[in-house]
Amino acid sequence: MAKEKNKETPLMQQYNAIKAKYPGALLLFRVGDFYETFGEDAIKTSQILGIVLTRRGTGPNGGALELAGFPHHSLDNYLSKLVRAGQRVAICDQLEDPKTTKTIVKRGVTELITPGVAYGDNIVNQKTNNYLASVFFDKTQIGISFLDISTGEFMIAQGNSDYIDKLLQGFKPSEVIFQKSKRQIFMEQFGDRFYTFGLDEWPYTADYAEETLTKHFDVVSLKGFGIERLQSGIIAAGVILHYLGETEHRNLQHITSISRIEEDKYMWLDRFTIRNLELVNSPNDHAVTLFDILDHTCTPMGARLLQKWIIMPLKELKPIEERLGMVDFFVRNIDLQQEFLTHIKQIGDIERLISKVGLQRVGPRELIALKRALTHIEAVKNLAASSKNQFLIKIADQLNPCVTIRERIEKELQPDPPALLIKGNVIADGIDDELDRLRKIAFGGKDYLVQIQKREAEATGIPSLKIAFNNVFGYYLEVTHTHKDKVPTEWIRKQTLVNAERYITPELKEYEDQILGAEEKIQVIEIRLYNELMYDTASYIKPIQLDSYLIAQLDCLLCFAQLAEKNHYTKPKVNNTKELDIKGGRHPVIEKQLPAGQEYITNDVYLDTENQQIIMITGPNMAGKSAILRQTALIVLMAQMGCFVPAKAADIGLVDKIFTRVGASDNISSGESTFMVEMNETASILNNISDNSLILLDEIGRGTSTYDGISIAWAIAEFLHQHPTSRPKTLFATHYHELNELANTMPRIKNFNVSVKEMTNKVIFLRKLVPGGSEHSFGIHVAKMAGMPPKLISRANEILKKLEIDRTEGQSIKDSIKKVQNQAYQLQMFAIDDPVLVKIRDNLNNLDVNALTPVEALLKLDEIQRLIKN
Repeated sequence: MAKEKNKETPLMQQYNAIKAKYPGALLLFRVGDFYETFGEDAIKTSQILGIVLTRRGTGPNGGALELAGFPHHSLDNYLSKLVRAGQRVAICDQLEDPKTTKTIVKRGVTELITPGVAYGDNIVNQKTNNYLASVFFDKTQIGISFLDISTGEFMIAQGNSDYIDKLLQGFKPSEVIFQKSKRQIFMEQFGDRFYTFGLDEWPYTADYAEETLTKHFDVVSLKGFGIERLQSGIIAAGVILHYLGETEHRNLQHITSISRIEEDKYMWLDRFTIRNLELVNSPNDHAVTLFDILDHTCTPMGARLLQKWIIMPLKELKPIEERLGMVDFFVRNIDLQQEFLTHIKQIGDIERLISKVGLQRVGPRELIALKRALTHIEAVKNLAASSKNQFLIKIADQLNPCVTIRERIEKELQPDPPALLIKGNVIADGIDDELDRLRKIAFGGKDYLVQIQKREAEATGIPSLKIAFNNVFGYYLEVTHTHKDKVPTEWIRKQTLVNAERYITPELKEYEDQILGAEEKIQVIEIRLYNELMYDTASYIKPIQLDSYLIAQLDCLLCFAQLAEKNHYTKPKVNNTKELDIKGGRHPVIEKQLPAGQEYITNDVYLDTENQQIIMITGPNMAGKSAILRQTALIVLMAQMGCFVPAKAADIGLVDKIFTRVGASDNISSGESTFMVEMNETASILNNISDNSLILLDEIGRGTSTYDGISIAWAIAEFLHQHPTSRPKTLFATHYHELNELANTMPRIKNFNVSVKEMTNKVIFLRKLVPGGSEHSFGIHVAKMAGMPPKLISRANEILKKLEIDRTEGQSIKDSIKKVQNQAYQLQMFAIDDPVLVKIRDNLNNLDVNALTPVEALLKLDEIQRLIKN
């Protein structure tokens, strides 16, 4: 071992010492102008990035050491690919100038980027938050915290595993941290769909968490944030800040507040409903979500707020009416709507821009973008103030265009600076006298050089004299061989070329030193002045964060107004009744996917708690039962978001919870069958219902045998109808026609069906919900439409007819199926629907073998043979 260690170069010794501190991360090790990776890290990096893997020197096992690297200026591009691939990446930089040391350059990790602790434009999606979640398993409940380092948004909550699961499903964190010892519990309760990282136990204490949070926010207690009673949530939040410190993120001025996720303000959507309704994500490839349809926002922070509004619809009447009122106002004032949009489109993502200021990672071009955004915010403020609308006037009062810092950015920065500070020419002229003086030396040198050239040409009589520069010996005078005899003796010859000689003079050397010294000094001054401006801008983080939230709100409301106009949505009436009355409802997503010219078939749905609490919907597969269920939920959800709805009219009694059991969602990878998943989801519904719930059940019980399925579906419908404390409004789609019998004994269950039209062995799906039950499922027609072989379809019809005849004669399904199987076995070769074989079968069936003469038998065989040949 000692020998192996001696073989290590000082550079590799330094690398291994730093790598040991970050064992789970890829270490990008800065060497000169490159970031290098070594060993296992190099193999991974080359595979993810598709860059060359080389081998040289000696590795730890005696073989060649693997290397893979890329230029330091490509870091942002390559870093995003590594993080998106789920890697933790430690960036190790040179902490001193190589020129100032004779030994190995001092290096250290300046940042550890993980999927949840990322803010680069190339890594995070503009339209979605990039949340890091922290989960703390307490004795009786679970604490959770969400932080988006790219925006500064910080939230906490606590509750049982169902509530935490719902939050994880809704907020979709990029990374979840928890106690290392609780990994198995986390997997059991929340599955393996998240990128996770386990931490040591010691930070998970109330005292440490409270101290971390109060110190960060510079407060005495957490009462001002309204979270002081959420002990488990506080511990989860404290660990998030601890984790940011561990990952070398210490400039966190933009995290200015922490808030409680107020469960009682928002409609309950469990994780199954968020998934089943495909609100913001879908497990299906290329699926279009509700967010995709509704997102007409024009700023990234507006899009992010819209996602929150979709997964957290309101359940209090006043704020819902306020949003709907504002959408109505914008619909009626198109010109004002357009004026607002003109300015809001120019504002961009100020939420993430001001966060970069807090992180001290903001570039000069981004500060100019911030200045531009503040100019448009002033225009929005003035428009809102003069609108005579109370909501807009309230927004105008809160908007702050931060004129002082805006004017300072405009004055101190060049109008079109480079993206990176190190590129230079960032600070405007006239800001610093020394900077202006040095710039004259460094960049006004051309005139001075022209003067030298002119003077020396006249003095020596060399008309072709040239002054030029190269990296070997700086500025020089070039004289062709024709005139070299005229060169003064004090000039120093430096290089001989084929046609010319190159010389330097003391004057040129002195000027060169001045220029090179000026360039270094310029960079130092520009960095100092820029950092002062950036730190002063940081003092405006809070007002600009408020600006970004207010602009995002306006953006969402303007988006809803545009949707109302473009998609013909109407204003719903939301009230405190127990009724749900939708006239001419449409599915907002499906109607947008229809071929051009095809109109969506609208449907009416009425539910209340007195007369029509449960609608039992029967009808063939593919007729549109599931679409009716989903569109009802989406219309309610959109109304309570404050959005107009796809319907001719909608009266919506406030819904506090939407539950769905829609579609097959096998969880076989975790050992659960379709039926088990279905029963889990249904149990979750039945254990959480309220009087104002809306429940959508689609094909309950289909994952088991027919009789089991009917029994379970029947019992669920009874349970919902007879519940002692709640009468949840329910749409129950089923292919079990036997459930139509329930309406005879339960007054609040009503039968409806999705109508079809039969025309000469064809079925036309009318997709219209009409009163009364349906007796047919038309499954064979659907199979035919799907392209099943005609022979199979014909055989299915044959079996169906036989089963139906036997059923009318009182035979059991089991006996009927046995009978069909026996017939199929006996007549296997003739069961195929081939006209030739049918004719042969009929011929043979009509023969009386006992009465046939040998000659007649031969003739009959000849006839059959001719049939086959033809």
